Amino acid sequence: MKFFNNKRSPTEESKAKDEIPKAPQVVMTLPNFFKELISDGYTKLSDSPEVRMAVDCIADLVSNMTIQLMQNGETGDKRIKNDLSRVVDIEPNKYLSRKTFIQWLVRSMLLEGNGNAVVKPQVSGDKIIGLTPISPYKVTFNVSDDDLDYSITFDNKEYDPSTLLHFVLNPSIERPFIGTGYKVALKDIVGNLKQASVTKKGFMASEYMPNLIVSVDSDSDELSDEEGRENFEEMYLKRKEAGKPWIIPEGMVNVQQIKPLTLNDLAINDAVTLDKKTVAGIFGVPAFLLGVGTYNKDEFNNFINTKIMSIAQVIQQTYNKLIVEEDMYFSLNPRSLYNYSLTEMVSAGAQMTQLNALRRNEFRNWVGMPPDAEMDDLLVLENYLQQKDLVNQKKLIQDET
Repeated sequence: MKFFNNKRSPTEESKAKDEIPKAPQVVMTLPNFFKELISDGYTKLSDSPEVRMAVDCIADLVSNMTIQLMQNGETGDKRIKNDLSRVVDIEPNKYLSRKTFIQWLVRSMLLEGNGNAVVKPQVSGDKIIGLTPISPYKVTFNVSDDDLDYSITFDNKEYDPSTLLHFVLNPSIERPFIGTGYKVALKDIVGNLKQASVTKKGFMASEYMPNLIVSVDSDSDELSDEEGRENFEEMYLKRKEAGKPWIIPEGMVNVQQIKPLTLNDLAINDAVTLDKKTVAGIFGVPAFLLGVGTYNKDEFNNFINTKIMSIAQVIQQTYNKLIVEEDMYFSLNPRSLYNYSLTEMVSAGAQMTQLNALRRNEFRNWVGMPPDAEMDDLLVLENYLQQKDLVNQKKLIQDET
């Protein structure tokens, strides 16, 4: 009878452990874990925080501009103040101010109206006494078969467009008298942003996931219930004082540390940044207004010159339909929107005052100071003379004697 020695040397045992194939890593979660990370359902553009930030920024800036009624003149255009200019610039109707009305107008064109906003003028005799905004959800555009004519219907009544103010943004190629908006361009981007938000919320609100796994070489019956696991934890894994090392029998417990999946691992932050830049590019706003990048003064002023003034042109040219006189027009003044520092304003105003192109009270108005009765006179330096008076300077006249 032969006896076999099954005991291995330390070297053989170590070699045998290295030859054991590693088991694949498996992630185990609760049944509804990933369900919390999935976004479904329709999302309105107005429900997207990034879209609202871009639209509200544009609407706020456009509504801050003064709407001036101008009249052509031989020496330059001058501002006219009458009942029509008051309705447009100060009190569109008894419920809304100019700023609130323009904010509604811009938001309707950019979001709810899908490139369109309709306003009904209130007329008394031959005067316009108010402007009534029409909800974009009530408006229907009736286009003729040849796509050359259309009418507007709301409140079960059909109107000729010439009797209304129809503001159009991003005109359609087939029907240029109707706007198109940004719904199609933003559909996928808004969906991605919503999914990123839901995923982030799911990670933040999910149950605590431990970053330590303890493998125990023991009878499974002892750890089959919560009481057995707590007893084992109390016996080997807890100390009276925090920071003291664990003291456990060799070969009985195997401790492994794992790294939970984070948002950085999913590249959520990079994807959100890219989508925010795309939203900013579609609306034409600087990306830093949506929380991406850093503030840039030149970029902001260019934003005023391009996107803000483009929408302002749509508004002022549509408002011109209210004017009967051929030599008048509406103009939105953007000067107050530019990001000027006080030093730049004082420097520019001082130069214009020295050149006699600006009164000192007008200069004070630039920097927000009240007028002063003693600063309404024009001051001219001695050397600033008209061309015809140059020969009359005493230093050019020689004494004949």
